[in-house]
Amino acid sequence: MKKFVIGFFILLSYVLFIGFFFTNKMMYIKKRTNQEIIDRETTDGHYNQESFDSLEKHAVSVSSQFGYDIKGYLVAPHPTKRYIIICHGVTVNRVNSVKYMNLFIRKGWNVLIYDHRGHGESGGRTTSYGFYEKFDLQSVVDWLKHHVGEDLTLGIHGESMGAVTTLLYGGMVEDGADFYIADCPFSDLETQLLYRLKVEFGIPSFLVLPIARSFLKLRDRYSMKDVSPIAVVDQIKNPILFIHSKNDDYILSTMSEQLFEKKKGSKKIYLAEKGSHAMSYTENREQYEQIIAEFLEEINI
Repeated sequence: MKKFVIGFFILLSYVLFIGFFFTNKMMYIKKRTNQEIIDRETTDGHYNQESFDSLEKHAVSVSSQFGYDIKGYLVAPHPTKRYIIICHGVTVNRVNSVKYMNLFIRKGWNVLIYDHRGHGESGGRTTSYGFYEKFDLQSVVDWLKHHVGEDLTLGIHGESMGAVTTLLYGGMVEDGADFYIADCPFSDLETQLLYRLKVEFGIPSFLVLPIARSFLKLRDRYSMKDVSPIAVVDQIKNPILFIHSKNDDYILSTMSEQLFEKKKGSKKIYLAEKGSHAMSYTENREQYEQIIAEFLEEINI
């Protein structure tokens, strides 16, 4: 009996440790500071504080259905109803989106950049890798359509988690944008976690994932299986441009290839020759811009 009790408490301690440790890493992933992001983007030639400060920006605050405010900027220098919403990746904020904002402004588009929940100035305590973020994106889209008019031409560009959010939003019933650009998304959260567990911890997935799956459902009220762009991409009717660096070893480029294969209808894929994760534009600027230009021409936008 004593051995049974000891064994039970050892097992319980293991379950609690694994459950809280891994879900804490997911839910409360460490964010880069604003200055760290500015320094990196400045070094990469994407951000100039003086130029950014001189832009005419309209502060945006959108109410999330989850009880917090989503903060961003609307930059609309052009007399047009062509708009792009840009969704950043995990650990960063809207400053990371400035490089894409500048790209589209040069092409004659107006741009809305914003901070995801738990990032930058937006509210929300946890990161859900696209699950709750897709509903926030829906709120941002609704705000923009109300502000500009339903007859706008709308694109959504997402990077990494932002790309997952973009695809999950597109897979919702409304399919509310005219086109999507998904830069380095994962195809399925559980598959991505299995890969990262192997790379970062070398732990067999069966010792971690079932526990983490249950704890995440209890603690953050969503299921990992619901964060799966591969499960919804065939429901997106409007065009998608997939972008991924061939050398991305954080989220493998095969994930974008799988998404591309499953997408029905109008689609395009660009696998950049250079760059690590989320660095396709940084390392392949001319080709990146050219692919976007070709994609928009092909879909007559």
